Amino acid sequence: MPPSGGFFMERDPMAKPITEKFEQMVLETSENGTAWTRICGLIGVTITRSAQVDTSEVPGDCNDESLPLDVEKAVRSIDVSVSADGSWAQQSHGDMLDWFYSGAPKQIRVGHLNAAPGDTEYEVGPALLTTLTNQRTKGQKVTCAIELQFDGVPARLVKAGP
Repeated sequence: MPPSGGFFMERDPMAKPITEKFEQMVLETSENGTAWTRICGLIGVTITRSAQVDTSEVPGDCNDESLPLDVEKAVRSIDVSVSADGSWAQQSHGDMLDWFYSGAPKQIRVGHLNAAPGDTEYEVGPALLTTLTNQRTKGQKVTCAIELQFDGVPARLVKAGP
């Protein structure tokens, strides 16, 4: 019997989550959308998916206008960005500076390589390199931080079945 006022769902006591390892979430760039390269030196990568929401107050009851209004919401737009940080690597130095100073979008993809067949494996599309920082600290390697913003909503590519 379910607990009073609660939601009850039977669970398989042996089911464990299938997780994703560090190296299975990838950030890659491409000049032509066919040959993909990982940005060397990055350690932390965060993808942020956000929705801009409009709110409208509407009558809750047309027959009794003394009642409070209802609040309805609708998604106006979707924004996807990627932030990453790590060590500044010589292998990516020229490409990153060229990309930033060009002001042009480049094809990127974020991959979840451990996705199940039929689920989204890659989010792909043109992106702008909007922030590129370097930092030095005595006794440590030079670090970098980048911010990428998809130009539009990225395409979602499904992982093929076995």
